[in-house]
Amino acid sequence: MPAAIFGFLGLSLTDLIDIVIVAILIFAVFRWVRNSTAINIFVAIIIIYVLLVVADALGMKLMRALLGAFIDVGVLALIVIFQPEIRHFLYKIGSETRISSKGKAFVSRLFGKKTSNMNSEVVNEVAEACRRMSDQKTGALIVFPNGDTLDYIIETGDLIDATVSRRLIMNIFFKNSPLHDGAMIIGGNRIVAARCTLPITSRTDLPASYGMRHKAAIGITEETDAEVIVVSEETGGVSFVKQGEVTPIHNMNELKLLMGAAISGVSDK
Repeated sequence: MPAAIFGFLGLSLTDLIDIVIVAILIFAVFRWVRNSTAINIFVAIIIIYVLLVVADALGMKLMRALLGAFIDVGVLALIVIFQPEIRHFLYKIGSETRISSKGKAFVSRLFGKKTSNMNSEVVNEVAEACRRMSDQKTGALIVFPNGDTLDYIIETGDLIDATVSRRLIMNIFFKNSPLHDGAMIIGGNRIVAARCTLPITSRTDLPASYGMRHKAAIGITEETDAEVIVVSEETGGVSFVKQGEVTPIHNMNELKLLMGAAISGVSDK
């Protein structure tokens, strides 16, 4: 009988629950990789696994051995290929269960990590610098770390450790400056580093108007809880990027409000 051949179709309640959970996991993973270059690899893995199940059900020992060996050997390669997606996946899980700002501050103090938020004077200096760079169409990329460390990003650039001022920010991003190409990191009330290299997002659904600065800003905010200000060199437009979402800025008061919410640990969820 066909039912005897496909013995795995004799389902119990536990089997149904197992199938539903696996289906949910597959759907969740698909949602996270559907806009990346990894989607084709993900589909190929699903096809190979389905073939493995069918070969096992039909008693095709040679085919099952070949597919099983392929999957076993390919696990390490898949981890390398999916490394950005895995990191993004784990960050999403962590961000959805993220502790409150007070709890985060307590953990930081417990492990000896100092936390320092920008004051209103620094917010005004950054906003004014962005306004002037927007008028002059000077490209800029400014990153504000939060709970996640950006030490690995800071190491790619040049240490500055200077007081935040609009003139210094504008001088660093001036097109003939040796430090203009890359991102500036502002931590607390100090400019920590400049000319830093940010990870580029692998998303394929972005508007064509987004240049490398926007893609870099989206990339770092996908991997960490940092916020980023982008000033477009082509249009002079200012954008605020958080958790991979780009918010166009229409006036500097709007930018100050977003910066104020970001630095005070206020969640918009």
